[in-house]
Amino acid sequence: MVRGATERAACYQPNFFYHQPALNYGHAQPDPAKPWQLPVTAPGPRAVREELRRIMAFWLDLGCDGFRVDMAASLVKGDPDGQGLRALWDDYRGWLAKHYPEAVLVSEWGNPRAAIGSGFHIDFLLHFGEPAYQHLCAPRVDPFNWPQEKRGYFDRESRGDITAFLENYLAHLEATRDRGFIALPTGNHDFARFRYGRSEAEQRVFHALLFTLPGVPFLYYGDEIGMDFNDQVPDKEGGYTRTGTRTPMQWTRGRNAGFSTAPARQLYLPVDKSPARVSVASQEADSASPLHHTRRLLALRRDHPALGNTGSLDVIHAAKDHPLFVFERRLGDTRYLVAVNPTRRRATIDLPVLISAEPVYVDRITGKNQLILAAPFSFGIWQLTS
Repeated sequence: MVRGATERAACYQPNFFYHQPALNYGHAQPDPAKPWQLPVTAPGPRAVREELRRIMAFWLDLGCDGFRVDMAASLVKGDPDGQGLRALWDDYRGWLAKHYPEAVLVSEWGNPRAAIGSGFHIDFLLHFGEPAYQHLCAPRVDPFNWPQEKRGYFDRESRGDITAFLENYLAHLEATRDRGFIALPTGNHDFARFRYGRSEAEQRVFHALLFTLPGVPFLYYGDEIGMDFNDQVPDKEGGYTRTGTRTPMQWTRGRNAGFSTAPARQLYLPVDKSPARVSVASQEADSASPLHHTRRLLALRRDHPALGNTGSLDVIHAAKDHPLFVFERRLGDTRYLVAVNPTRRRATIDLPVLISAEPVYVDRITGKNQLILAAPFSFGIWQLTS
């Protein structure tokens, strides 16, 4: 069953703006009083499905690795129990498995348990649907004025509470084990960048956590250098207040941030005009930059499979009103300990396992005898040797 109000509402919501044509995948349960509601088996919806298959094949034949499906839970209408939607994606998944077995299908569903059960390889935990991502990093400064039940774990002023995130995240992790993967993104085109209202040190800790958790982390362009949200950019074609997250990549300090040689007025969106604007070029030369920090984390994840998407996760310390989150990653006999502190509070914790730990990548945090001593905005990765 597809569960939750989000999924039930999705079977009726539109997929396009009012001025755009909508693709008709049909209604799982057409209303007899509305003859324009075609069943999913009608010639029109079947032709749409076949045309999409041809489009997918075109790109896959050119070497595309797969597809990220926008609003994946909403294509089939009148489908309150999700049966029509599951049949749709199971059909595409089976076709991919037969003809393009290396291709990946990633959903913007917001419910990995439901999405993986409906044929996807990977699903994003995002700002809608399930609450895990909001519990983790609901923005400290929110330009959208979206309602929030509480601040996330990554709130510098909080006393720290990773438990709300873990309750939801671990439930999805268990439900999708050996069936598919959860994706936690550094950012997304639909909400303010993580860097908005936060410091570089806070983003370093955020990336240290995301790139050491199970699943498939996604790096939103520009987050590797700490691009900021541009709240001075006007709405552009339905971007609304999200537009400030979609500005051009900042490659250099030169014209148009190195993104284009066209006149600035011809750019689809303007580049950030701040004199403090970050760039790839400036960070390439600084070994302590966010760019090199992100590269180092990605290399650790690649070179140490226990930190990757198949290693197990064991929570060592997670408590309300305590900033430290400590967990162990394990694959076979290889074990790593990870600790993060995203707040401005100092914190300590007694962990006997530290006696056999060798530091791999630590920042403003130390393991001394059996104690973790964590400064504000700190993280550490250790290998456990016994």
